[in-house]
Amino acid sequence: MVADVKITVLKRLLIEDACEEYGEGNKVACQRVTEGDEFIVSGTSIEMPEGFCSWAWHDIHSYLVTLARGGNFVGAKPGKTVVACADGFRPVIFALERIEPAQS
Repeated sequence: MVADVKITVLKRLLIEDACEEYGEGNKVACQRVTEGDEFIVSGTSIEMPEGFCSWAWHDIHSYLVTLARGGNFVGAKPGKTVVACADGFRPVIFALERIEPAQS
């Protein structure tokens, strides 16, 4: 089974105390994406969508591959999961959802 995967931006966070203590002026949430943005990834190619953050792509790629190839995650509904990019100052939370192929 190979399926496409939809990425939805759920939330952009700003960890202000970390920015204050460890950052150098990083006092805005990620501006690369906006809550509600959606991206569709082809299960056959698993290529980064245009406009997507390459750092976040690296963080969520293995989850995308797992869902596209029919896998699931413990504690998540089948075909779905929630993951975050690893930016400690400005993490972004993504929902990933397998798009089941149409039955013919």
